[in-house]
Parts: sequence; C-alpha cells; structure tokens
Amino acid sequence: MIQTIVFDVGETITRDDRYWASWANWLGIPHHTLSALVGAVVARGLDNAEALRLARPGIDVAAEYRARENAGQGEHLDDSDLYDDVRPALAALRDAGVRVIIAGNQTARAGELLRSLNLPADLVVTSGEWGVAKPQPEFFRRLLEVAQAAQSETVYVGDHPVNDVFPAKAAGLHSAHIRRGPWGHLWADDPQVVGAADWRISSLTELCDIIRR
Repeated sequence: MIQTIVFDVGETITRDDRYWASWANWLGIPHHTLSALVGAVVARGLDNAEALRLARPGIDVAAEYRARENAGQGEHLDDSDLYDDVRPALAALRDAGVRVIIAGNQTARAGELLRSLNLPADLVVTSGEWGVAKPQPEFFRRLLEVAQAAQSETVYVGDHPVNDVFPAKAAGLHSAHIRRGPWGHLWADDPQVVGAADWRISSLTELCDIIRR
C-alpha cells in the first residue's frame, strides 16, 4: 500500500518557462535560442546547466546566479509557474491519507519560494537545503528518513530518468515517470525507462487512481 508520494520540482510541479526566460534575459540572448540549446543538451543526456555554458562559454554559473540575486533578478515563483494539475492532485492525495512530499534539485531559495505557495504538501525540501543532490544515493536515504514509510510504500515522481526514475528504483522506492517537459517527453518511451518505472503518467491526477488500485 502506498503511504508516501514524493514529487520532483522542475517540470513535475513547476514549469521551467520563467526560469529559462529569465536566464535568456540576463545573458541578453533570444528566448528561443536558449530554449533550443536546452533541447540540445537534453537530447545529448547532459546537465541542463550546459545550455548556459554553450550560450556563454566560460560562464561561472554560480557567480552569475549570485549576481542575478544581487541585481534583484533572482529566482521567482508564483502560482502561474505551477502545472494546472498540481494543487488538485496533491490535495486529493492528502485527502486519501497519503503523505505528500516535494523534494528536488533546487536551491535553498527555491525551497523558500515553494513553501510560500502554501501547497497541499506535508513537507517541501530541496537539495540546496540538504546539501546533497539527486542522483546521489544519500539524497534518497535522506528522503526515506522523512517519508515516514517503508521503501515499498513510497513513490518518487519525476520527469528525468537519470535523476529521478533510476536512482529511486536503486534506492528501493517505487517510481512514476511523468511525460512532461523536455526530459519527460524525450525519454518517455525509452526501453530502460519503460522497464524501470512502475508507472508512466501524463498527469499527476492519475496518481489518485494508482493508489486506489
């Protein structure tokens, strides 16, 4: 029986449109150029930060992030960044008695912003706050500590095979791969993803039927 469901953040809970548009504005390049570079690095199986390095060779991403924050152009999240199914799906899961956790590879600042949205979740935490990121096994060990459920009773939901599906399975959790965002769509029918994911979904609302079964 599923007791806890844990959600990735980017392209699972939130859209990345604003994130990449803000970087394009900061770097002074067209939005579609950076979007195309993101698509290219996704197709090559690289970290999405590589898109920034392609746009500006030699960039120090961490330094530029700090510069953006100091200039008042740092991270921002509001309800418009959420996918439409997020609030109803999370609320329905909690009503069904499921513990809902949001935990992804995000900064500590992103964690603050997510909590300010008052989502129907029992816990919101980020890799920046924990000091360890996916796909490292320690991230999933920390996750199980807060899940308050056994591995076999916990599901991790995400769009990225390498960061979400594969390490969650390696940690003994169930996994649900969502066809959402560039990673989710590109890898949805990959044989390894199909073999590893316990469920493949297109909407978070499908999780309610899964727990009922």
